[in-house]
Amino acid sequence: MSFQQTLENAWRLHQAGQIEQAEEYYRQVLNQDPKHADAWVYLGIALFDRREFVESSQAYREALTLSDRNPIAWNNLGNSLRMQGLVEEADQCFERALQQKPNYLSALKNRGTLWVWSGEVERGLSWYERGLKVASDDVELHRNLGVIHLLQQDYARGWPEYRWRWRMSGNVRPIVTAPIWQGQSLQGKTILLYPEQGLGDAIHFVRMAAVLKSLGARVLLQCSARLLSLFTSVSGVDQLLLDQAPLPAVDYHASLIDVVDVLWATTGEMEWGAEAFDDKASYLAVSQELVAYWKNWLHELKPGRRIGIVWQGNREHHADVYRSISLEQLRPLSELKDVELISLQLGDGAEQLGRCEWASEIVRLPEHFDSQDAFTDTAAIVQQLDAVVTTDTSIAHLAGAVGANVHVLLGKVPDWRWGTTGTRTPWYPAMRLHRQKTLGDWRDVVGEVAAVLSD
Repeated sequence: MSFQQTLENAWRLHQAGQIEQAEEYYRQVLNQDPKHADAWVYLGIALFDRREFVESSQAYREALTLSDRNPIAWNNLGNSLRMQGLVEEADQCFERALQQKPNYLSALKNRGTLWVWSGEVERGLSWYERGLKVASDDVELHRNLGVIHLLQQDYARGWPEYRWRWRMSGNVRPIVTAPIWQGQSLQGKTILLYPEQGLGDAIHFVRMAAVLKSLGARVLLQCSARLLSLFTSVSGVDQLLLDQAPLPAVDYHASLIDVVDVLWATTGEMEWGAEAFDDKASYLAVSQELVAYWKNWLHELKPGRRIGIVWQGNREHHADVYRSISLEQLRPLSELKDVELISLQLGDGAEQLGRCEWASEIVRLPEHFDSQDAFTDTAAIVQQLDAVVTTDTSIAHLAGAVGANVHVLLGKVPDWRWGTTGTRTPWYPAMRLHRQKTLGDWRDVVGEVAAVLSD
């Protein structure tokens, strides 16, 4: 088998999600022919997909030393450098790619994303707009424009563009014969609601069930097994359904985010904060028995203020490199007087507790914490803490949804729901936002939180 055939077969494995196996084949080719530029590019892609951005940059540079005229390698190198926060160097790579291949759509999109995430939103928009001149129906470009306009609170442009997300591969609705709800009267009608994105989004927008219930609908909510117990407390839900459960006949269906879109178009309202729900400070709850259990557990800790901390989101999230921090960067919180830090970190990032030199000062929750039902233990404990400090994660939404005192650390360009300015958000009245001023620099953000909590 020729090297080219080996690479083609490996690429098929790569596209099927078997990245490690594909990487083995790429390396086999390079072991036999270290000057195979294409193999270096393929290896760079595999390393990038494994989020090994420094190593992927090195692979692309190897390809470029063999052949400087390689727009794909320049574009991919720019993307790897972007993920490392090397903005100017990444931009130079995209420029080289476009010099060698004018109207290279991927480079135009990546260059736009570089500047958007760096905080120069208008500059990023200009590259997206150039991309639309090359491919006016590019789904990803329209979706990206939608996100930016929503961030800027330009909803008239944002929602129509953001609807393009449903044309992207991987965004799939449940198989339902009923039409998608687009604002029709719901009096006496049944509607199926479902999350479309991550756990945080589900927690954030599940509140829309109560809004539709108030419009006369019978509301069915489909969710993952991980959220089932938590969502039993959601107001306005007549029936909870598991993701894979058979679906009954309904009159309409919509994702939870669709509902926000439609209601903005029909009512002009956008942000349904907790105050919209019977003047309560929260819209999620757990059993009093569970609350009492964790109250007793907390009682065993030494006296003082108790602050929950979360530093890492889902590593697979496309923007995780911009929103998550290391545990070490939260060190100033450990220096607060009469404070007990409690780790609420589960999954990605929890391993940092084993190598952080001051981790012995952090209280760790028992192994059975949230081992049965996602977030129910967390919901019970956060509402009894003096504060929660978290990056933009699902815990931020959970803490907000139960009315906890939560401080959210936001990157230079946050998710669209947080807007671009302000320390408060209508979504969660008890939440305080702390915004990064310089890309990649979390010192001022953490310092600001520490100052607030020291008062």
